[in-house]
Amino acid sequence: MKALLRLRKRLKSRKPEFRRYCWDRKLKLRRKSWRKPRGLDNAMRLEYGGKWSGRKRVKVGFKSPSAVRGLHPSGYEDVLVYSPKDLEKLDPKRQAVRIASCVGLKKRLEIEKKANEMGLKILNPSR
Repeated sequence: MKALLRLRKRLKSRKPEFRRYCWDRKLKLRRKSWRKPRGLDNAMRLEYGGKWSGRKRVKVGFKSPSAVRGLHPSGYEDVLVYSPKDLEKLDPKRQAVRIASCVGLKKRLEIEKKANEMGLKILNPSR
């Protein structure tokens, strides 16, 4: 598992930043995520000609290993928690707690106290 996490980290460091077509021409496109180029004569889709030919496109080969895909970098499965009752279903060896942003301070402190008693890792502890 740890070897796969190290491999994923190395692969992600080499992965390019996928930019959508014409991202440099319009300000509103800069913040957006990847969109597949679909035009009939689109140079990026056809992968030839000019500045769009060298741009990397999203492809299957950039995936992470399936065993660690979707896990937190620490190796735990990320579980969103809203109340202390949600902690009873969790496994401390595989899962880590992320307290929801809508939870108030009083309940957040309750959740943190109970999670520490159970030996669960908290991914976003209060300061």
